[in-house]
Amino acid sequence: MGGLRAIVGGSGLYNLADDFQVDSRLRPETPYGIVAAEMEVGEWRNQRIVFLPRHGRQHAIPPHKINYRANIWALHRIGVTQIIAVNAVGGIGPEYPPKSLALPDQLIDYTCNREHSFFDGENLQLKHIDFTWPYSNQLRQHIIDAASRQNIDLVKSGTYGCTNGPRLETAAEVRKIAADGCNMIGMTGMPEAALARELGLEYAAIALVVNWCAGLSEVEVSMDEIRCILEQEVSRVRQLISAIVDEAE
Repeated sequence: MGGLRAIVGGSGLYNLADDFQVDSRLRPETPYGIVAAEMEVGEWRNQRIVFLPRHGRQHAIPPHKINYRANIWALHRIGVTQIIAVNAVGGIGPEYPPKSLALPDQLIDYTCNREHSFFDGENLQLKHIDFTWPYSNQLRQHIIDAASRQNIDLVKSGTYGCTNGPRLETAAEVRKIAADGCNMIGMTGMPEAALARELGLEYAAIALVVNWCAGLSEVEVSMDEIRCILEQEVSRVRQLISAIVDEAE
């Protein structure tokens, strides 16, 4: 797979890796405002990589306030053609327990009041996109193959339900979202995936399950426990990303 690759870091992934050789930091102007943080461009495992933490370096930007349009536009502007996104999610169902990694192949958008399209009648002319399969099948298969070769456990499918945040969901909301067919709940999957599709970018998401969704455990969701799992498991996320980069064609 050719082209410049970007890693968009989610909660807990604010730096790509210690051996990521950064040679430039960019924060270009966009028609949609400012990017969340400087985009780091450099060499990692003999590949040219761009890294952008969507929440900013200090996790200062809540999910409903992220300027998704500026982030995706800026990546496209510097030549990125493929995006691997990392998302922290809550799990629904026995295949998605805390500490598991999953590769969603579908999503349902429950967000509101987010700028969800470049085709807003102001900057770009109206265009409709096919979004039947919101994630790139080619890039997903590349991730699956890399995980298999490195013996990294990965749930190979699932439906991502994207809520607005920043609050977590009620138990009743989780029951509804589960009934809709979702296997995981996050807050940053949309409109990021759709914006990437609008610009013709290959996009796939790696979901790290950090908790059972509300009402699915005997105890309430603990933010301290979520932070602990993020700190413990982000190394596995890096391991999977490095395997993907190593297996790049």
